[in-house]
Amino acid sequence: MGSFSNKHKIGILGGGQLGKMLLTITQKWDIYTKVMDPSLLAPARIACNIFIQGDLMDYDSVIEFGKDVDILTIEIENVNTEALAFLEMQGVKVYPQSSVLKTIQNKCRQKEFYKKNFIPTATFCLFKTKAALIDALACRKISFPFVWKSESMGYDGFGVKIINSNKDLKGVNEGACMAEDLVNIDKEIGVIICRSPKGETVCYPCVEMEFHPTANQVEYVLSPARISPEISEKAKEIALKVSDAFQHVGILAVEIFLTSEGELLINEVAPRPHNSGHYSIEASYTSQFEQHIRSILDLPLGNTQNKLAGVMVNLVGKEGHTGPVNYKNIEHILAFEGVNPHIYGKKETRPFRKMGHITIVNKDLALARKTAEQVKKTIEVISE
Repeated sequence: MGSFSNKHKIGILGGGQLGKMLLTITQKWDIYTKVMDPSLLAPARIACNIFIQGDLMDYDSVIEFGKDVDILTIEIENVNTEALAFLEMQGVKVYPQSSVLKTIQNKCRQKEFYKKNFIPTATFCLFKTKAALIDALACRKISFPFVWKSESMGYDGFGVKIINSNKDLKGVNEGACMAEDLVNIDKEIGVIICRSPKGETVCYPCVEMEFHPTANQVEYVLSPARISPEISEKAKEIALKVSDAFQHVGILAVEIFLTSEGELLINEVAPRPHNSGHYSIEASYTSQFEQHIRSILDLPLGNTQNKLAGVMVNLVGKEGHTGPVNYKNIEHILAFEGVNPHIYGKKETRPFRKMGHITIVNKDLALARKTAEQVKKTIEVISE
């Protein structure tokens, strides 16, 4: 396929910040794009050739959107996989494939997949309802503490809760879920894998993720991770095993727990560009967004190594602020060395909503991390 400056169309389901950053590559390479998102104010709207407002979970809307594209990809997992399967049968290339998405969308199904493929993960029990989980507690089949995870619609700290007592269960939803062993986490590691249709696979360096203590949301991503070479290689081996098991096409972000005992346990995956790979725009030879476009077009994959160390800071809405967004003190952080702001274009802020990110690059990871903390203390995402 001749991929540049031609009539081939790439369709993207989802028009959020990930879609917007994917489009920086398609614009650079003059590739025709079509985007669908439920919101008319979607950040990606400004950078595509055609924008369609539509429900990503609606079968007919997805079919209508995808029937005239050559390649269909996603920037969010919550899309109608039955529609994607139909489009695949009609000859549309869907990456990641509908079967991969169907497994990953469901956290319980995803966990069973790891168990079936002998991929190390925390011990878990699955339940069809909240009532079934409570019955298991009463019968002492499971015990406190544990991590409750909703079967679906969990992201950015939602759908996940540490349960220490019956009181903690009052706030969780009634649907299917799992109870996962609460492990002693030393670090949370991320590995970005990319795989092309012909099976070429590349792996980015391990990153380290630091989380907000109450929101359970990533605050900082450090590349490379501050771990031993042995742990790094083992984490990459696990990520590659996961990738091989899924046989996906495109980016796969693999989240791994490093326990206090030195075990590596897979947490979950995302089959799309991911927050843990944003640093790659400035710090890597090939960004995760370019890598994803290369892979779905079946082009040679790029160099995944770092040019410099990178630390990414998430910009999220400040607590107590809802309304039109104001990035207070952004002019001050631009004076810091190695600072690269990315503002997503969302017009309304609310507490902990992802509104942008800032990557700091430096030859010295420790200095980049120190600057990242200064950035975090300086800028505020508030309402006007």
